[in-house]
Amino acid sequence: MAILTKEAASALKEVSDDLNEKGYRLKIYDAYRPQKAVTNFMNRALDTEDVRMKEYFYPELEKDVLFPQGYIAEHSGHSRGSTVDLTLFDMNTEKEVDMGGTFDYFGEFSHPDYKEITDEQYENRMILREAMTSHGFKPPEEEWWHLKLKQKFLIKINKKEN
Repeated sequence: MAILTKEAASALKEVSDDLNEKGYRLKIYDAYRPQKAVTNFMNRALDTEDVRMKEYFYPELEKDVLFPQGYIAEHSGHSRGSTVDLTLFDMNTEKEVDMGGTFDYFGEFSHPDYKEITDEQYENRMILREAMTSHGFKPPEEEWWHLKLKQKFLIKINKKEN
């Protein structure tokens, strides 16, 4: 189960409807998480001695650059309920779409506009990105799967419902 604000859920429903017409569904990895969880994650990230997950999540980076390069933040949009991590699911193949990289991988490889992947993988990233941005979500430069609802869309959706 994913928890989001009413506004983010409404916008995500519109994204889902558009993608459904193209044969896709959304698969959500992460949505709301309490600040306590973000703080716990941050504290683990600050412990430069703990590199148990380096090989899987950030093999090309040193742990001390994860904050300055924007992969980890002290405060997260996830704690406001307006941020979602997700991918595309192909309804014909009944599998996740190949995005040319895994969720939560920290490195240039995960940048949405990274070009050293196949044309199909790049196009898949752009399908997700276009669907999300056309409904008010903003992607960061570092992660193809991570998008947050822009503040002006929160206001627009609220006005539409009142």
